Amino acid sequence: MSKKPPILVSEKITMQSSVFTIQAQELTFSNGTTVTYERLLSAKAGAVLIVPLLEDGTLLLIREYGAGVGRYELGFPKGKIDAGESWEQAVIRESQEEIGFLPKQVQLLDSVSLAAGYMTHYTHIVLATELIPQSAEGDEPEPLEVVPWALDDWKALLSEPHFSEGRAYA
Repeated sequence: MSKKPPILVSEKITMQSSVFTIQAQELTFSNGTTVTYERLLSAKAGAVLIVPLLEDGTLLLIREYGAGVGRYELGFPKGKIDAGESWEQAVIRESQEEIGFLPKQVQLLDSVSLAAGYMTHYTHIVLATELIPQSAEGDEPEPLEVVPWALDDWKALLSEPHFSEGRAYA
């Protein structure tokens, strides 16, 4: 079934903070119903989530504080794509900052929406291989703990209570 997209009647910014921008959109659907939706706008470039894999089949995870859930979380290195930066450049930068490795090979696995109903944000999920030790200073408020995890033990990772970020499951 192919539907026509709704008609945009109006849109306006309803709130702006240093992190979030909320936009209201008034839309009219093909059946005549008009609805106002609110959505979070994000940087056009989005973010990267990196799956760093050593030659021996070990994943490199990080443990860092997640303010949204109020606890330390185990997950993959990640970060926003800076203005003027490609997703490949962001992967290289974030890998050096968060796990202390420079990937020689990067492969885009997928680009996912976090919440298509109310966010414009996309995360590019990238496999990083041929890792060479090389670090760079990042913007984290404290040093991140790098946690090696055997790829063969992925089922145990999914059972780990502090491995809960939805993007990591993609």
